[in-house]
Amino acid sequence: MEKKEYHRRHLPHFQQSGQAYFVTWCIKDAVPHKALESYAIQLKNIRNLIDNEKINTADDEKISDLKIEYFRIRKKYMKAYDDLLHLQTEFIVNLSKEENTQAIINALCFWEGKRIENYALCVMSNHVHWVFRVLDNDEIGEPIYLQDILQSVKRFSANQINKLENRTGTIWQNESYDTTIRDNLHLHNAINYTIENPVSACLVENWWEWKGTRIF
Repeated sequence: MEKKEYHRRHLPHFQQSGQAYFVTWCIKDAVPHKALESYAIQLKNIRNLIDNEKINTADDEKISDLKIEYFRIRKKYMKAYDDLLHLQTEFIVNLSKEENTQAIINALCFWEGKRIENYALCVMSNHVHWVFRVLDNDEIGEPIYLQDILQSVKRFSANQINKLENRTGTIWQNESYDTTIRDNLHLHNAINYTIENPVSACLVENWWEWKGTRIF
């Protein structure tokens, strides 16, 4: 797949080397695409409006207003996405099983210091939250892109989980939900959201009690 700083599948994505991200993805069929289709369409339309404004008028005030609306809808999308995941009780595999959780954590930490800098992660029963920064360049000076990191992590962890579960087939849903970290406050909020996810789901009283949570 061609690497682009901005590309689409069902959701808008932005990627560039050196960027910090808050990424969420889930197991296959955990969230049907049509369940959140209206949000995806709204995000796509607003992104198109922003791009058109930059080309045609360069009206900074209007672009700023559109970006505010874009992030407002993304926040609603994320809340709806997470709510659907927390409601689900049957999965093809249970990611919170100790050996499955460890396989995912190993994958998320594999590129630490070489291609990424980890901030926080949380492995839930059917999805993963991950906050990290992609470094500017890899070991041979090539730019590092989000899609490459995600493909590597999802492929490795899926293979390991299939071995542990004595199964074959797809583990992860193709799509992921990723948000670029805009500033230190956004980073703080993303980390807090990640580590508090098991608390929000009423699985534990304190975030550190959940075995799938790490903060770096």
